[in-house]
Amino acid sequence: MIKQTILFDMDDTLIYCNKFFDMVMDQFADQMEAWFHGYHLSIQEVKKKQAELDLSRVLVSGFSPSHFPESFVETYEYYSDLTGRQKSSSEIERLTELGSSVYGHSIEPYPYMEETLLALEGEGHELHLYTGGDPAVQMRKVKEAGLERFFHDRIHVTRHKNTEFLEGILTSHSLDRSRTWMIGNSLRTDIIPALTCGIHAIFMPAELEWSYNQVEVNVQPAGAYFTLSSLHLIPETIRTYVEANSQTPASLHLSPASEDTDTPGGVKE
Repeated sequence: MIKQTILFDMDDTLIYCNKFFDMVMDQFADQMEAWFHGYHLSIQEVKKKQAELDLSRVLVSGFSPSHFPESFVETYEYYSDLTGRQKSSSEIERLTELGSSVYGHSIEPYPYMEETLLALEGEGHELHLYTGGDPAVQMRKVKEAGLERFFHDRIHVTRHKNTEFLEGILTSHSLDRSRTWMIGNSLRTDIIPALTCGIHAIFMPAELEWSYNQVEVNVQPAGAYFTLSSLHLIPETIRTYVEANSQTPASLHLSPASEDTDTPGGVKE
């Protein structure tokens, strides 16, 4: 089989992430509802405002570890000003600690993570890890998940995961775009940049998705674009595509719109 270069996202592609944010978010909303009980503040209102403020911070500052706890404090201050409830330094400290606690959770791999990486490595492919976030936080996850043995020095971490950064990886490593894949759960930071850069893409929808990632894909693929439901489907999907296209000169243009699992872009389960 022709050797491929495969870039993997980490959070909610190889290991769980969003569910821990949701757990802490629920704790925050419950705490806010209790503090502002006399003001008839609903949990739904709190979550909506926090998501709005958090998203605005990420768009400006990228995946900084401070964005999540700061959005808690900013939401608290917003409702304090709105209702006239007195602010408390101890409450602000409590919310900062609560928001920061999300980065200390234990690592939980997605099903078939190790088997998939072993299979791809065994077939001779070059594996890269491309993840967004604070380098110290992300490298802790890499080590605890045992991912260094698959990616070695091919680990790329950035706070602003976008087309420009991906282009830099492709250029600096002189990667053959016709043999390079991006695999991830984020349409915004994984799939759209990959398609824009002219490489293959595999979309792995997260079980719980953040509103930041819910965008439309309006880029025409230059090569493969699949949506898969499980990591264990990746080796066969890549193998089948490469074998088919090594025999035909024209590359396949795959659309995410189809729901037929036998056609390009369909969800395979």
